[in-house]
Amino acid sequence: MVSPLFLGWAIASRGWGLVTLGQAREGLALLTQGLTAVRATGAVTGTPRLYIWLAGAHALLGQVVEGLNCLAEAAQIIETTGERHNEAEMHRLRGNLLYAAGDPSAAEESYQRALAVAKRQSSKLWELLGAMSLARLWRDQGKRTEARDLLAPVFSWFTEGFDTPVLQDAKALLDELA
Repeated sequence: MVSPLFLGWAIASRGWGLVTLGQAREGLALLTQGLTAVRATGAVTGTPRLYIWLAGAHALLGQVVEGLNCLAEAAQIIETTGERHNEAEMHRLRGNLLYAAGDPSAAEESYQRALAVAKRQSSKLWELLGAMSLARLWRDQGKRTEARDLLAPVFSWFTEGFDTPVLQDAKALLDELA
């Protein structure tokens, strides 16, 4: 017999996999089903990640309000439990949703918060992702030099893995800002 908790996580993980493969609508349905199953067990640990995945799916579907609501739920759980390992990504994704909603000022504030959390946690990957998001915002605002000055030192920390999509995206953004 499969544990309902593990089954819920498996369903949600499959949903996130579909989202990352460009099947956001199908992935969202599985994420919702998986989260419901996980929460039905009474589990709270790890659920901020599930809410962040849900928000990411909503973002891809242009559902800003729904995405922000998922992130609000994740934030509440993070504050209640102290489970902070996804906190920087939560703030970064909130920034992306706010930017998509036409609020660049609030987006910048979320990106800055994501960077602060990533630095406090010494999480270079989350810091790179946050710097990339803020750099794109600044690029779009005509602040190309500031964007490059933010992103270049973070990118320079990495000494391997340059064939990964994240580092390829970062390099492409730096080249664009040059």
